[in-house]
Amino acid sequence: MDQTQNWYAQLIKPTWAPPSWLFGPVWTVLYIIIAVSYGTVFIRTFTGKLSWLVALPFALNLVFNLAFSPIQFGLQNNALAAIDILLVLGTLIWTMITIWPHARWITYANIPYLLWVIFATILQFTITYLNWKQ
Repeated sequence: MDQTQNWYAQLIKPTWAPPSWLFGPVWTVLYIIIAVSYGTVFIRTFTGKLSWLVALPFALNLVFNLAFSPIQFGLQNNALAAIDILLVLGTLIWTMITIWPHARWITYANIPYLLWVIFATILQFTITYLNWKQ
């Protein structure tokens, strides 16, 4: 077990936390949804069919999403990861609202991502709280 896995395994987690092996398959499905839907937004933006203001929350969401693992597992900083996951959630909601008038299917397609991020936010804040003084 490498240092990162050992660190995460040693954290106090709620009884309802999913097993570590579940995160890979879930994120694989979610990243497919993200690639198709966000890719569509960026293609439409680059071809002038959508405003850059519509694409902005999508770009920010990707930045915050991709920053989570390095913060959580690289820096091993639960508090900063909790702030980051809130930014992922906030920008995801912003993306869904912003794209709704232009392509409702993208909002619908991202509902599984939204549900997982809500769950991940609650989980991250719970882990942060349980390990605050550790």
